[in-house]
Amino acid sequence: MRETKLESNPEHTKAQWGNSFGYIMVAAGAAIGLGNIWRFPYLAYAGGGGAFLVAYIILSVVFGYPIVKMESTVGRYGKSNAAADYGSVNKKFRFVGAVNILCEFFVGVFYIVVSGWVLKYLVAFATGVDFGTDPSTFFDRHIEKAVSPNIYAGIVMVLVVFLLFSGITELVEKVSKVIMPALLFILLACAVWALIKIPGAAKGLRYYLVPDFHDFTWKVFADVCSQVMFSVGIGCGIYSTLGASIPESHNIKKDSLMVIFCDTMVAFVAGLLVIPSVVGSGMEMTSGKALVFEAMTMIFGNLPGGRAVGTLFFAALFFAVISTYVTVIEIPTVYVQEILKTTHKKALVVTSSVVYFLSIFVSLGFGALKNVKLPWPFATGIQMYDFYDWLDCFTGYFLMPLGCLLICFFTVKVWGMDRYGKELLQDGRDGKITWYDKFSACVICPVILVIVLLNVFGFIK
Repeated sequence: MRETKLESNPEHTKAQWGNSFGYIMVAAGAAIGLGNIWRFPYLAYAGGGGAFLVAYIILSVVFGYPIVKMESTVGRYGKSNAAADYGSVNKKFRFVGAVNILCEFFVGVFYIVVSGWVLKYLVAFATGVDFGTDPSTFFDRHIEKAVSPNIYAGIVMVLVVFLLFSGITELVEKVSKVIMPALLFILLACAVWALIKIPGAAKGLRYYLVPDFHDFTWKVFADVCSQVMFSVGIGCGIYSTLGASIPESHNIKKDSLMVIFCDTMVAFVAGLLVIPSVVGSGMEMTSGKALVFEAMTMIFGNLPGGRAVGTLFFAALFFAVISTYVTVIEIPTVYVQEILKTTHKKALVVTSSVVYFLSIFVSLGFGALKNVKLPWPFATGIQMYDFYDWLDCFTGYFLMPLGCLLICFFTVKVWGMDRYGKELLQDGRDGKITWYDKFSACVICPVILVIVLLNVFGFIK
């Protein structure tokens, strides 16, 4: 098949990143989100602590890194939205990018709801709000309200639109250079404080850092694979969209490795804070919303200086959701821009408005619409989920692994490893495609993704 690179649309000419550091901070920010801070510590604890951590680090390099390179490379080659990037290689395969865009669009619908919760708690800690003796009651009462959660989500959306109004390579890049290092520093400071002040935290620290593979099962391995995919953010158009602005002078291999390093470092530090804190406090290690908004709030309430530490923690969490959400909105925005043949600003307003409108139903799913459930197929039968959990499963556990599989197939069979390598390595300037690169794209990554899908639908016990 002869490769034909499509003509660039002048309206979609991409501004480029100022330097590698700016791109790495934006890309890492897009990847680093709630999955690093509330999902990784829970899975690491449930999966054996140190054993999970070692496996996660290895799989980030073996599994996450190759797909980040693939997505970034097709983005730089196509220099457009995620669908058009794949179409620039072969028009018939625009659907690969379309699956990625669809995934990120629906991520945006439920992620903005949680982002509003984070802002609420940041304000609450900063202003000295009393969470009561049972933080779970405070949390439940807030999310069940019809108006307040949507106001906080709306504030987050307005802030994101403001940051994106001049394009992702302008204000977003400048802000990311500040908030991403600040995020890591704040989490690390909170972790050190918790280790010093919480009796028994050392026990949790040992469990987290000392590997013990005695109970490391196929289920744990599958959870590690899923978490790497979710945490790094592969398969949802992040790197193809951001890659469209990468100059040819950048070394994608090095930049991609730095993104993996930053993402893994934040996940590691989050575990360093959460696991010793929960273990040392004698509390149950819960997952997701309950971990952050209930368990950690209780811990901060009993910790000397806990009000200040809690404020810093939720400030870090807010940095994480903002750095992620700007890319979440940008991905469908650039696609809408092409489809409607309009400006980036108009496409941004349209996209953010639709996402926010749909998010209201997700928010109401915790209150007025909490009895409305949607079916989800599972190995043991049909499960019924609320709007939030259903969208979480549909995007993070189905569309993302599907998107990654399609990316591997596209790179190997449609683009071809040689032509892919030519763009990735700039005609040999940055190295050459090795047998391992080919084996990774053809075998290792697809096999891992099959394991992820089997795990998602409950076939791995």
